[in-house]
Amino acid sequence: MNQRTFAVLEPHTTAAGTANGAFLPAEGLRVPPHAPAQSALWRILIVESSTVEAETLARGLRRHGHEVDIVGTGSEALRGYADADLVLLDLELPDLDGLEVCRGIRAAHEIPVIAVTARGSELDRVLGLQAGADDYLVKPYGFRELMARMEAVMRRARPSRPAAATITCGPLRIDAGTREVTLHGEPVETTRKEFDMLYLLASHPDTVIPRKMLMQQVWGDSWSRRTVDTHVSTLRNKIGANWIITIRGVGFRFGQG
Repeated sequence: MNQRTFAVLEPHTTAAGTANGAFLPAEGLRVPPHAPAQSALWRILIVESSTVEAETLARGLRRHGHEVDIVGTGSEALRGYADADLVLLDLELPDLDGLEVCRGIRAAHEIPVIAVTARGSELDRVLGLQAGADDYLVKPYGFRELMARMEAVMRRARPSRPAAATITCGPLRIDAGTREVTLHGEPVETTRKEFDMLYLLASHPDTVIPRKMLMQQVWGDSWSRRTVDTHVSTLRNKIGANWIITIRGVGFRFGQG
């Protein structure tokens, strides 16, 4: 995107230095002085490549009592979303496309995601919602509208189901507490990364985990396509090829042995 727009529309300035009697114009974001109290306070992850926009938005959310974390890349978002109650996701990110990040989050978690972006065409909105966003808000927007959309999304949100400490699928047993894998009652020796990869796939047995999502969750910043393929091949040799299914061009899915 060649030109960035501020994420939040400012209320009408009624006098020099004030906006509806609230805050100085230099602060960028004006929150109503008597904002309605929240019935629940949330931890919000802002995924935004513009530091100015992110800090402006964060100030308003914090004034409403929310806890806010900010990341500037898709990679950071994929590593940090699990601790949040809600994700505000810009689709224009420097390393990964925002739609891909949204798909990755949705593949592994039910956390609410609101796409907050300058991409405003009908096709962009459709693609964002199809990627898993719970709502879609086009910049520039009003802060009150954002808060209303956040509250609506959180009302609809289903509580996420934590992954089971022990996953059993037929003869395969994966124990997260002891980090042990057994097949037909016999122990299977796995490396730390092999275990993490297997447990991630087994935790979402009906979901295709995108390759990049798997890379970021298991390897963080230090990964390559060859690294993932090597670990998948080694793990298949240990437990059998049918437990990890390759979905060509997308990623991997947990099989049934």
